[in-house]
Amino acid sequence: MIEILAKNIDDVWFGVAYDGESVLALTFGSNEQRAIESLQTSLPHDTPCKRISRGSCFGEHAIEVVKTVYDGKDVACDLSLDMRRLTGYTRRILETTMLVPAGYVTSYGAIAKAAGGGPRAVGNAMASNPFAPIVPCHRVISSNLTLGGYGGGLKMKLEFLKRERRGHRAEREIRSGNLKLKVFPVEVVLKKLESNCRNTPRSD
Repeated sequence: MIEILAKNIDDVWFGVAYDGESVLALTFGSNEQRAIESLQTSLPHDTPCKRISRGSCFGEHAIEVVKTVYDGKDVACDLSLDMRRLTGYTRRILETTMLVPAGYVTSYGAIAKAAGGGPRAVGNAMASNPFAPIVPCHRVISSNLTLGGYGGGLKMKLEFLKRERRGHRAEREIRSGNLKLKVFPVEVVLKKLESNCRNTPRSD
């Protein structure tokens, strides 16, 4: 039986759907109902599950990991993500996205180049990501350094990136097997957005 656990920590609801020690979905949100609905929507249709108020050691740990990532802190994720229900392509996209470390971002196009497909297909996979923020779709932006899309809203995406500043200065190439993924400092995006705000005429 899949268990659904949601907890309020510092006025943010964090949730996990898990079976034993395997995570099927993760979420965070502004209220309990939305967190629960997000988890249920991520599960296969008619999946038997039950809402619990106190989780196992694994469930509580999963919540702590999500909160740590949400806060912009570094964490070694040791959670087992159950991706068996996803297509092979979606799994490849999500696994590639997980290579992007805190303090860096990449583009939809860069992930497409590394994992196959096109930027639009990558965007669709990001939109249906059931493991946010462990699979950090908030670190994937448009090639023109705009934020692109985000299920939690662009304001939330921007706040994520601000919390993940690390002061990095140079681009990197991350390698995993035959895969090569270019990433660049989050500061590049933030500076571009700040510059756009300064150059936008006021309407008053």
